[in-house]
Amino acid sequence: MWVPEEKKYVRKTLKTRDLETAIQRAETLYLQLYSDIASGKKLFGIRLGELIEQYLKWRQEDVKGGSITAGRLVTITSQLKHLRQYKGDETRLCELDRQSLYDYAQWRRTHNIGVQDVTLRNEEVTINHMMKYAYRQGYAHFDRFEFPTIKIREVVRRDTFTLEEYDELIKFLRCWTSAKEAPTEDVRNVRLMIKDCILVASNTMLRVGELWQLRWSDISRYENVRDETGRPVVLVTLKVRSETAKNRKSRLITCRGGEYFKRLQDRTEAQRKRSRRVVERNDYVFCGDRGSDRISRKKFYDAWSELMTGIGLDYKKRNLTWYSLRHFGITCRLKAGASVFDVAKIVGTSVYFIEQHYGHFDQSMARTVALKNFVVSKEGIATEEGMGD
Repeated sequence: MWVPEEKKYVRKTLKTRDLETAIQRAETLYLQLYSDIASGKKLFGIRLGELIEQYLKWRQEDVKGGSITAGRLVTITSQLKHLRQYKGDETRLCELDRQSLYDYAQWRRTHNIGVQDVTLRNEEVTINHMMKYAYRQGYAHFDRFEFPTIKIREVVRRDTFTLEEYDELIKFLRCWTSAKEAPTEDVRNVRLMIKDCILVASNTMLRVGELWQLRWSDISRYENVRDETGRPVVLVTLKVRSETAKNRKSRLITCRGGEYFKRLQDRTEAQRKRSRRVVERNDYVFCGDRGSDRISRKKFYDAWSELMTGIGLDYKKRNLTWYSLRHFGITCRLKAGASVFDVAKIVGTSVYFIEQHYGHFDQSMARTVALKNFVVSKEGIATEEGMGD
């Protein structure tokens, strides 16, 4: 059967030597193929692997245009990796229908013990977004797969540190970054950078993506002042670029922690001087070996695992991650009596979100909280690391 739309012949055996049976089967097959063509189905569709590559290439343009972040594209790629494993790259799209992935979640649970329902639902959303793209391009005759409804009873949220746990982390960082504990100078430099990253994270309350993508050009100015407790502090004004912000909106924030940026910059400049290279304004703050590249995510995560183990926290069970430092910073501002409106503006989210996620703090907690090794104020967290250590 000649298909003009695709300029190809459909050739199929009818698997019979009886003429009447062959004619009957041919008529049935013809009507089925004609119906498929009329509905827009491609009889010689592209393979699933080809579709995924085209879709990812299309989403790469969204990264360039600022619609999504590079980190989001990494997540999409990871989500579609499971679809590749489930159906295979060589599967032709024309062989699939709306029900083809109905057992996808069941398969994922079997092959990935402990995968969360919210993860599966997010993967299904990504898969159907790709199918809408395929439908618009004429690769498929349907625009979405049908999945069983997944009810998310309770979203697992990242935990945060107590004041005592954060105090223990600060103490452990001093030992962890010492010349005695670091096996080489290069390892020590990475540890010192991660230490400053932790202190910056809890003071600026930046999201992890915003934090790790900071460039020196994002620092507008420093200001030496005294906080409400009378202690000298260094405020820093940062620009969070729209391409790194989750809500795609740039914001200018002033917060505590300027001394950590200054210390890190001095140390980075000293290292670059030895390698006969200067620190460029467009370099990443938390940079890799070349300066123009970011420190690898693996180093961040490996260090986190080492630090949490070092202070005796079951971080996986507690769901303590780098993002928990943002939660800790927000919690401290609220405890110190900072305005919910001001906090929301700094962290780049809505007042409603802050009230929903942090509204359980009562008025008795809205005061300055002092510990032996650090002070919490409305402006941020001052540790002994930033007070002459």
